[in-house]
Amino acid sequence: MQAVKMYTTAVCPYCVRAKQLLKQRGVLEVEEIRVDVAPQERQKMMELSGRRSVPQIFIGSTHVGGCDDLMALDASGGLLPLLNAA
Repeated sequence: MQAVKMYTTAVCPYCVRAKQLLKQRGVLEVEEIRVDVAPQERQKMMELSGRRSVPQIFIGSTHVGGCDDLMALDASGGLLPLLNAA
């Protein structure tokens, strides 16, 4: 299964929803990078994603986007193949 990295903050309902969906799809571990406690990580997140909001979700080297993007990917049937890509 591909590694999942998520840029988050402490109080973020979208981050919680995204983690719940990933868990439902079999993701056991999410590398969580808290941009509220490490401001330099927010800058890195913005450079990688072009976005300021959290969560920003990466599966392997693919930038999925935020929670809504993750849910849309799942609804279209694209999440599991991406998670299970070699």
